[in-house]
Amino acid sequence: MNLFSEVYNSYYQILQSLLQYQGGFTLEDLKGRVKEQGFEESLIYLIPKLSSKEWSLCEKDGTHYISTLSDQFYIPLTALQKSYVKTILLDKRMQLFLDKEQREWLLSQLSDAEILWQECFFHYYDRFADGDNYDNPNYIACFRSLLSAIEQQCFVDIEYISKTNHRIHHHYLPARLEYSIKNDKFRLLAMEFTKNNRMRLEILNLDRIVKVSLMDKKPETAVDLNALIRGTYYKEPVRLLIHDKRNALERAMLQFANYDKNTTKLSEDIYECFIYYNEKQETELLIEVLSFGPMIKVVGNERFLGQLRKRLNRQMKRYSP
Repeated sequence: MNLFSEVYNSYYQILQSLLQYQGGFTLEDLKGRVKEQGFEESLIYLIPKLSSKEWSLCEKDGTHYISTLSDQFYIPLTALQKSYVKTILLDKRMQLFLDKEQREWLLSQLSDAEILWQECFFHYYDRFADGDNYDNPNYIACFRSLLSAIEQQCFVDIEYISKTNHRIHHHYLPARLEYSIKNDKFRLLAMEFTKNNRMRLEILNLDRIVKVSLMDKKPETAVDLNALIRGTYYKEPVRLLIHDKRNALERAMLQFANYDKNTTKLSEDIYECFIYYNEKQETELLIEVLSFGPMIKVVGNERFLGQLRKRLNRQMKRYSP
């Protein structure tokens, strides 16, 4: 297994849940479980490994794949795993999810583990320097309130500073929190009711939110927030061809993790990726695609290709002698 792709993220959890089940799965069952618990691209990585003898984790019995491990198997953390967990706990963004006492208790259990890296080890040449202040107590409080509201699917009262420096006060139904690697910022995807009682998608930067108050109000009927978000997408997704050299596929899946997408393998090192997006995501997606250079080829849609040409032409004029 590759150390930092299969072991330390959701793939590890997916494999553990599959291998502890002793009833066996058909190939379609395996695909369904992997897709449900992971991502669209998880099928590309996991299914060939599980359905073949490469990992020796399953045996084929007719049309079913049976785990070769007992349902009681237990895998203790290795020293390297403990070091990885400790390093992640020391990331300043972890205080958004864990309070001080929780972090200190976890770190005390890992006191003998060495950290793998420090923030000062990295230089981000393509990231903006004005990232969010994750040490700000008000920022932390707003973040946690939004997490709670998303879990409860309840409305929130948000005070927000607009780009024109005006204070805005609205009621929203939070849908999702996203992190932008390039901007080093979190943003909130939320639904706002319009005057005709329809819902529209709004994207708010966390660092502009002044106050979040949970309301004793929930939608009268269950709201499929993901479906509402998908309803804002352009009809035609961006179609990319990813040339998997210099680890481009893994980097692309990480870079585009916050988008709805569908990825399939076309040949030994060529993958097709459809990314679904809306107008508010378009500029950032353009920048992210361009950052891959020749490893990614955009073959559709025409709108995105047109925006891409305009951006490249502007850059050429800016830097031409």
